Amino acid sequence: MREDQPGPCEMREAEALSWTVAALYRFQSVADPEKLASRLRAVCDKNAICGTLIVANEGINGTIAAASGLQMDNILRAVRTHFDALELKMSGAAAQPFQRMKVKVKREIVTLRVLDLDPTKNVGTYVDAKDWNELIADPDVILIDTRNSFEFERGTFKGAIDPGTAAFKEFPAFVEKALDPAKHKKIAMFCTGGIRCEKASSYLLAKGFSQVYHLKGGILKYLEEVPADESKWVGRCFVFDERESLGHGLSE
Repeated sequence: MREDQPGPCEMREAEALSWTVAALYRFQSVADPEKLASRLRAVCDKNAICGTLIVANEGINGTIAAASGLQMDNILRAVRTHFDALELKMSGAAAQPFQRMKVKVKREIVTLRVLDLDPTKNVGTYVDAKDWNELIADPDVILIDTRNSFEFERGTFKGAIDPGTAAFKEFPAFVEKALDPAKHKKIAMFCTGGIRCEKASSYLLAKGFSQVYHLKGGILKYLEEVPADESKWVGRCFVFDERESLGHGLSE
């Protein structure tokens, strides 16, 4: 293909009326991230997948889109070949949500820059979306939004604390400054899809906090499963693609 010719993703945009979007992650040991990335890159290219996948020794993370269900099935099947389970949220887009496909190899699938954390061995208590309202209604619970401030400003849960971070790697500094395991006995955390909370909960447990909870599947799972008239969510959920934000039922 010549450099001036459109790539598969550009050609698909004109053809497709709707796109399938998958947000996924999994903490699981990967022996050879470069080899895995190469294999997934080939499947993405073959199926005109758009978005981003990040592969590291600790697992996989990303959001991808396909113009057909078959193409999405093909890439998810390839991912599942290497991972025994996935945290997966499916949604849709009226137009192509990503301009290209990137498969990256990094040190972490979500960057916290804290050594020796292993969410597969030490992680907080998962709370299903249907049980989240009851947990955060507890007056003893400290509710923390682990996302960045610009995400917080677009929407969050009632009563949530904004750590004031511009990047997830700043979260440990917030903990050191604002939280004390002797005073803050019960902490509940949430993020977009659940991945930041898994790592944040592992960090808090390592720092001596004993009762740490996090929303399983993140805000996306909550908006998908909890009816709007029962919801404690206010605003929109920012997503890192052309849709910009999602509401209840994962509507654009």
